[in-house]
This record gives sequence, structure tokens and C-alpha cells, in this order.
Amino acid sequence: MRLPDEPELPLQINILPMIDVIFAILTFFIMSTLFLTRSEGLPVNLPKASTAKQQQVPTKITITVDEKEQVSLNRKPVAIDDLTKQIRTLVGSNPEVLVIINADEKVDYGRVVAVMDRVRQVEGAKLAIATQK
Repeated sequence: MRLPDEPELPLQINILPMIDVIFAILTFFIMSTLFLTRSEGLPVNLPKASTAKQQQVPTKITITVDEKEQVSLNRKPVAIDDLTKQIRTLVGSNPEVLVIINADEKVDYGRVVAVMDRVRQVEGAKLAIATQK
């Protein structure tokens, strides 16, 4: 109970806790968007090329050759002898398919050429090699 001669205190709204909450939410959204990048192949060290261009094709098949020369088709390990058959199955009747080769820069040149040769045996498959700019 208030005494009659006690002065009335003005009401205040303290916004500092609200600012802290807003910054915490902002930090959460910034950190979460950093992890939304889409990775289509396995992580490898791509070689650099100054003339690299972005390819715009609706259907993509990714072949990865890692530094241990293991070949993967859409992130699944595959034997190099089965590569043509599996690409043919994935291509089907689609004429607009881009096969991207992600080869580590330490991989033997002959291994990459062997993979490219298997891709060229598939009708309608366009070939691209991934690089860093």
C-alpha cells in the first residue's frame, strides 16, 4: 500500500534485454544460413582455372574422384567398369544431362581420362570438369 505523500514513480520500459534477444536471434540466423550451402559431390581439392564458367543445365550427375583415386557416382562409390552402365541408367531418355567430374588435383591424369572416356560412351551426356575460380 502506498502512502499519500509518497511521489509516484514514472513507468519505464527497459529495452536492453529485448536488444540482447534480437541480437541472439540475428546471430542464430546468420550462423544457420552459413551451413545451407549445397554440396553435390564429395569434398576434394579442385584445380583452379581462370576461364571457369557456371553451367546452367537442369539435370546433373556428379562423378567424384578423390585423392585416393576412388570413384563415386552421386556420392555413392562405384567401380570404374560399371560407370558407363550406371550413367546410362541415370540419363535414361533425358537429352539435357550434364555429367560433372570433380577430380582432386592430385589425382593421376590417366584416371581422369579413363572416367571421361566412360562418360563419352553414353549418348546425350554432356561432360564438364569442376574447377575453382
